[in-house]
Amino acid sequence: MSLILQIETATTSCSVALAKDGNILAFKQVIERNIHAAVITRFIEGIITSVNVQYQDLDAIAVSCGPGSYTGLRIGVSTAKGLCFALDKPLIAVETLAAMAFGVINYNGFVPDKDMLLCPMIDARRMEVFTAIFNTQGECIQATSAAIIDENSFSELLVDNKIVFFGDGAEKCADVLSKNANAIFLPGFVNSAVHLTQKAFKKLKNNDFEDVAYFEPFYLKEFIAGKKIN
Repeated sequence: MSLILQIETATTSCSVALAKDGNILAFKQVIERNIHAAVITRFIEGIITSVNVQYQDLDAIAVSCGPGSYTGLRIGVSTAKGLCFALDKPLIAVETLAAMAFGVINYNGFVPDKDMLLCPMIDARRMEVFTAIFNTQGECIQATSAAIIDENSFSELLVDNKIVFFGDGAEKCADVLSKNANAIFLPGFVNSAVHLTQKAFKKLKNNDFEDVAYFEPFYLKEFIAGKKIN
């Protein structure tokens, strides 16, 4: 038996899930900016007590490790590391874009054709997104990058492939990319701790863990502080 606590804070979605042997037992989520620090520990306590287990019953803590919001990632990873230290449990890191791809394949109700490509997008700033390309088996075929989107983005892939774009970054790029008939947009997709389940379960079975002391989120870009507007 495996019991994994899963944490997702990379975007405006803050969610926590508890999975047993790759199946979700409990889940809590809120979609709101700048609320992650205030609710994350309450969510964790809530789902632990809701299924009548103890913290020591956990086999591992899994966290969505980025790319994404600098502050959100810091909150999620520091919470996961704190639990790992306190409970002496292993830490599992799941790249956020990979979790999003698995979310579309398994949990979103959308059934992609086997030849489609999946393009999760996380809003960065202006017309920039964090993105990667996956096939419908969840395999990454174009590595994670920070990309500025224009009408020529993905043009070579879109010649021969239908690409499903989703995530908060895809919403702002729809007007530019939707001119191509092979571009498909999946509205309303929300990052979720549930989406970590398959990757986290596989990593637990393979003992694929992070060094809790030295692990850092996958920021992809340097943090740039915005100027406060009065």
